[in-house]
Amino acid sequence: MDFKIDLKQIFNDLFDGVYVVDRHRIIRYWNRGAERLSGYRSEEVLGRSCQDNLLTHVSEAGENLCRSGCPLSAAMDDGRPREEMVFMSHRDGHRIPVLVKATPLRNDKGQIIGAVEIFSDNTREWRIEGKVRELEKMALVDSLTELPNRRYLETQLESKLSEFQRYDWPFGVLFMDIDRFKAVNDTYGHDFGDRTLKMIAKTLSLSTRPHDVVGRWGGEEFLAVIPHVDPEVLHKIGERYRLMVMNSCLYHHGDAICFTISGGGAVIGPQDTAEKLVKRADEGLYKAKDSGRNMMIVT
Repeated sequence: MDFKIDLKQIFNDLFDGVYVVDRHRIIRYWNRGAERLSGYRSEEVLGRSCQDNLLTHVSEAGENLCRSGCPLSAAMDDGRPREEMVFMSHRDGHRIPVLVKATPLRNDKGQIIGAVEIFSDNTREWRIEGKVRELEKMALVDSLTELPNRRYLETQLESKLSEFQRYDWPFGVLFMDIDRFKAVNDTYGHDFGDRTLKMIAKTLSLSTRPHDVVGRWGGEEFLAVIPHVDPEVLHKIGERYRLMVMNSCLYHHGDAICFTISGGGAVIGPQDTAEKLVKRADEGLYKAKDSGRNMMIVT
């Protein structure tokens, strides 16, 4: 059976934006991902310069990179790939944070004839970084994992409890713990243990919905505060966390080391205080541990 590759179709099917320019920065290719992220159709940009009042990349400081500091130009000038976080102009006028990767293109003689740029929507990561910077100023972020710390989580619990008492808005908590974490430290050392905590923290953070909050409660324990849920939805969210962690690994001397978490969850009730709610979730966690680990039990 013939094995044929249609690169144009592959690029068009990518979620990320991809475009190609020649040495004069004239756009020669523009995929569907670029159309979706920028708002510009291919027929509007092909044959035009990328600096012709189109994407108009600017830095975080607001500097126009099309005039100086363009990743595509730099890649073509020295032949080295670039990766930068920039703000791209959308066709509707607003700016979008995007992660840009620019790579020079060469002909069969090794001469640079243009460059390709791949860009992806970086809005979620930008917001997370902004939240982290804000929390750092308030001493409410855990220094190792860069997640909200226990102090911040406790303020969130009290805030959600107040909303429940005033408006009857329900919320739940998930109390999670890394399974056999002591054995990880004992076997691979504390540096690897720290790497494990950071990896799992990032996995949890990137698996969190915009209005939910997940943070480090202490040690290898994490707490998530989830507004507007019932026990069924809370369990589904806990399962997503569990499965995301279960499918994440670190490498140690070439060997893949994978991890699991156990968790307990509870939804606020009329008699609950923040302390009682967390205790009920903690009891679910212990039940999950006693039942074999790597599971979520929501009461």
